[in-house]
Amino acid sequence: GPVLYVSGEESVQQLKLRAQRLGIDGERLIVLAENDLDGIIEHLEKTRPMMAVIDSIQTVFMGGVTSAPGSVSQVRECAGRLMLLAKSSHIPIFLVGHVNKEGAIAGPRVLEHIVDTVLYLEGERHHSFRILRSQKNRFGSTDEIGVFEMRDSGMREVSDPSRAFLQDRSLSEVGNVVHVALEGSRPLLVELQSLTTASRFGAPRRSVNGIDLNRLHMLVAVLERRAHLDLGTDDVFVNAAGGVRLTEPAADLAVALAIASNKRNQPAGADLVAVGELGLSGELRRVSQLERRLIEAHRLGFKRAVIPAAAELRDPTLSAMTLLRAETISDAIDRCFG
Repeated sequence: GPVLYVSGEESVQQLKLRAQRLGIDGERLIVLAENDLDGIIEHLEKTRPMMAVIDSIQTVFMGGVTSAPGSVSQVRECAGRLMLLAKSSHIPIFLVGHVNKEGAIAGPRVLEHIVDTVLYLEGERHHSFRILRSQKNRFGSTDEIGVFEMRDSGMREVSDPSRAFLQDRSLSEVGNVVHVALEGSRPLLVELQSLTTASRFGAPRRSVNGIDLNRLHMLVAVLERRAHLDLGTDDVFVNAAGGVRLTEPAADLAVALAIASNKRNQPAGADLVAVGELGLSGELRRVSQLERRLIEAHRLGFKRAVIPAAAELRDPTLSAMTLLRAETISDAIDRCFG
């Protein structure tokens, strides 16, 4: 069946221009420029589409509600009526919502409580990759993600995200270490880059892109105290290449080894990955689903892995990898750089 796209912000003529640019023929697409909820529901009941998209819910209004579109009352009533229609007619309805500067849905939070599933499309402005992430799902897992690339012809699925995020020519450089992140249930190889340089100012700078700044402060303190690296007068910069955002503590070891690579002026090697959480005592802690992470690294041709000594691995395919087990960050640096 057809798909009904309801635009509350753009005219049909504007949508036609965009469709022509993206090469969409529109054979199975019905476009409606409408803000009145009663008119939208009338078209939904008349056309009975396979799926409907309302863009955006903040621009739709009900005539019986006196407040302005986008207010708590309007969003609650409009979303509630559309939800009842979707359940009674078995038509999946997607409600597009604006987000604020913090990345949360703009306006009242009541919208997230009404709907069955909340999906966020994340991505850095200056990078082409976009990650579709589920924050709520009443009928399935929230541990799955989709990775897409923004092109001139629209978004296209990235079939092998790990390979797409890696740049082979930079993996052998000083300060670069590959980490195997877990985005949902999907292992994702991310190149972590670091740079240390003598500070020209009284207070050294700590700058990050893609990881938490407070986490970097902790890792620098652990490296100074437990691994005896002199970083007190150095500016430290860390970047997760490709615009990926890492929030899991399993990236601690890769960040620490990248910084140590700079201080020693030795590359970790293009065939090495690092996975492990770092404690304040300098100990390496086990992380979840380590086997799945290492299997993905092995699939992409990585031959060595620095992992916590206490990690338990049973998969026979990992026997082809050289596993450098370490109990502390000092051990890990010695095993990695000799």
